[in-house]
Formats: sequence, C-alpha cells, structure tokens
Amino acid sequence: MGDESGNLLAMRGITKRFPGVVALKDVSLELRAAEVLALMGENGAGKSTLMKILGGAYPPDEGELLIDGQSVVLKGIADAKKRGIALIHQELMLVPQLSIADNIFLGNERRRWGALNRLDRAEMNRQASALLARVGLKLPPTTLVSELTAGQMQMVEISKALALNARLIIMDEPTSSLTLGESRQLFEIIHSLRRERIGIIYISHRMEEVLQLADRITVLRDGKRVGDLSRAEATHDKVVSMMVGRALSAWFPPKTATPSQRVVLEVKEVMVPGAAYPATFVLNAGEILGFAGLVGAGRTELMEVIFGVKAALRGSMFLEGKPFAPRRPKDAIRDGVYLAPEDRKKHGLVLPMPVVENISLPDIGNYRAGGILDRRAEARVALAEVARMNIKTPTIQRKVVNLSGGNQQKVVLGKWLAMRPKVLILDEPTRGIDVGAKAEIYRHMAELAQSGIGILMVSSELEEIIGMSDRVVVMHERKITGILSRQQLTQERIAMMMTGKGQSA
Repeated sequence: MGDESGNLLAMRGITKRFPGVVALKDVSLELRAAEVLALMGENGAGKSTLMKILGGAYPPDEGELLIDGQSVVLKGIADAKKRGIALIHQELMLVPQLSIADNIFLGNERRRWGALNRLDRAEMNRQASALLARVGLKLPPTTLVSELTAGQMQMVEISKALALNARLIIMDEPTSSLTLGESRQLFEIIHSLRRERIGIIYISHRMEEVLQLADRITVLRDGKRVGDLSRAEATHDKVVSMMVGRALSAWFPPKTATPSQRVVLEVKEVMVPGAAYPATFVLNAGEILGFAGLVGAGRTELMEVIFGVKAALRGSMFLEGKPFAPRRPKDAIRDGVYLAPEDRKKHGLVLPMPVVENISLPDIGNYRAGGILDRRAEARVALAEVARMNIKTPTIQRKVVNLSGGNQQKVVLGKWLAMRPKVLILDEPTRGIDVGAKAEIYRHMAELAQSGIGILMVSSELEEIIGMSDRVVVMHERKITGILSRQQLTQERIAMMMTGKGQSA
C-alpha cells in the first residue's frame, strides 16, 4: 500500500502553536511502508508534539495529513487507531493487574453476542497467543502483566498494536528500560514488522541503535525540520551537528586539572548483599571515578550501600578519614554523600511538586524558622540553582513533571549542590537525555569535580565512561575485575573486563 510516491504517510506543512510558543513550524515528514524512519532532535525540538498530532491527540493548526495519498483529518486517538496508527509510549500503557490477553484487547474486547453479551475469553486467548507468536513472546496469554519484565511488556504493547491491524507504529524511546538482550530481541521484532510491510517511526536518543536500525533519519530542531539523512549518509557526527546546529568536536569537557591525591572516600573490603566478593577502592577529592559493567554487574547495589539504602554485610568505609557507616540515606545525606539515582522520575524527584520544592526537600529542616517554612529563603536557593544549572523553566513554581528529561536531571543535581556535597553519586546521569543536554550535564560534572567534589559515576555508555572518568572501576558479576587509570582507558579493554575476560594490568 501507499500513494504514487510510495508513501504510507505524509505530513505536510504541520504547524502547532501553544500559548506563548510555536511548537512546530511548517514541518513535513514522509514514511513508506516497510520503512524504519528515525525521528531525532533534542528535548523540546518538537518530536512529541508531531507524534501526538499523528496519533490524534492534537489537531494541527496548519498543514495536512495524508495516508495512502488521501488527505485525512483525525478526530481523536480512537480515529487514529482505526486508521492503523499505533503509538507506543516510553511509559508503557499497560494495566499490571490484568492478563496479557486482557491488556491486548482492552477497549477492543472480543464478545459473545447474546443476551448477556459476555467476553469471549477463549477467543481473546486464542487471538492473543497468535499475536504473541508474531513477536516471539513465549508466555501463556493468561499471565499477569505484573509478572513480566520491561522487555516482555514492550512485546505486549506491540502485540496490542498488531491487534488493531496497525500499519504504522510509533515507538518512543523503546529501549530506555530494556536490557541489552531485550533490546536485541526488540530489533528482531522490528525487522519482522518491516517484512510485514508495517512502517515504523522510531524515536531514540541512542545514536548507535538509530544508525543500526533506521533506513532514514529525519531531524528536528527548534520545532522545524532540519533535513533527512539516508542510512548511507548518516554518521554520529552528522546527526549530532544537525540536531544541535553545531559540530560537537569537544563532546566532553577537556581534562584541565589533575585530581588531588586527598582521599575523600575509602571503601575497604565492603561486602554488598548478593555479592560473592568484597569491594575495595578509593575516591579522591575532585575526581570522577567511573563504574563500568553490564546490567546486573552490581554497580547500582554498591552505590546503594554507600548511600545507606542497603547495609553492607561486612567491611568498612571512611569519609575524609572518619568512619562512615550510614544505616539509611538520611545518615549519608547528613554526612554530605548524595545519590542522583538511575530512575530520576521514580526515586530522584517528586514529579507533581514544583522545582522550588524539589530543590528544598532534602534540606527542608534548614528552611524552617520557629516552625514556619521560610519561603523567601527557599525561593532564593532555588533561583540560585536554576541559574547555576541553567535549568530551562519559566518559573520555579513550574511542576517538575512538565520539564524535559535533561532539565529534570539538572533539578536532581541542583537540589544536592545546594547542600554542598563531599561525594556525589551519579547513577546513569544522562539516561534518556538528548545530545545537547548531555553535553551540558558533562560540563556541570567537570565543574563540580574542579570545585573539589568527589564523583562516583555509574554509566552503561562506554563513550561516556571514557570521556568523563579520571579512573574507571570495572565490574563483572558483582565483582571488581580491575581499576584502570586514564592512560589505560580503551573501549576494547573495558569491554573485555566487563565480560570477565580481561585484566587491569
């Protein structure tokens, strides 16, 4: 199917305005059947708005939408679904308490027509089994969604789209919460969907997977379409340059200073629950100490022990030479050790609260005078952190849920910086953040290290580990396999040690 030009979909001259802002200006986009089109751009570039228009959530103020060459006006989300357009959100829209089959047919139930108009569960289970087979998920359709992994939930979402006979599937950051193995399985499903002539619009911040998967890349910047790149034309640097309007030759800040040899944190023979071997390392003042490893290597668990979320089974820690044994995060915070967690939305922020209250929350006791909250002092500190971190928000009263991923991460950093940390733990500091915001987070990290703060950085991106770290601790199966100096850092060496095959020497 498609029009004379081969297009399954064409969006022509799409403009969308919101109060005080033009979100999209004269944007055009084409998608052919059996094509994977990557849509890329920084947070705020207009990707989500464009996809919400395509998914029927917003009407465009100007422009035209064509399916198979025919102009259509989408009357809502249900209308878009009827026309074969499915949007799979980054936050999966499944009901954990229901079965796989119930989720697949939610709102589209199969019924036995009769006096009672009952659900035809046998037919739903039969059809669900066939759909699950198409995506390679070998589970009974009666399985509760609450029992599934993130990767399996993603497959249920795709099955849900196929149940509606979707011809165009939009995937928004589909691998953000998947393991490496689950991501590979998703890529196989995408290839099989292409063979079924389904068109896919793929939104991701992960450059490697975009270059691997996409037939074409369309880039948006500041609400406008910058241009297209074919698979043959696309390179990491070209895409980045189109996204941010400049070449990121200095992707990571230059290392201008050598960290001091003053030890700020010493971890000595610390046994983490579930580990077979103890962990030993030191962190110097002004140092960024990277932690590399595959999913399940035990990096996050080690950070949680240092922050007091979990208790060590044995061993000792010293902060600036003094014994440090937090029983709970409150103890670590009191001593100046702070954690920016991997899942900032779940563990690092209170999304419905405004920026000002998120920044003051960990130190709320110091904003009270005579039992009354000093709102002026609270606002003064928040404004200082918004300025320091260059947080893009119209006001400190803006709810954090309405900020981009990069700005949410800056709020997490800002709340801890307001309390003058000795050690800052950053677990996946740039996950789900666009390329321009990443560069800004890196610059802030470098400035914090130069001010003397010791930083522990857990990252799954080797490029980030090598670009930002002064030294790197490599872990494999909950064991430290080596500690590399800056001169020893190569992707090959780290990758070998992450899989338990290499040595640090």
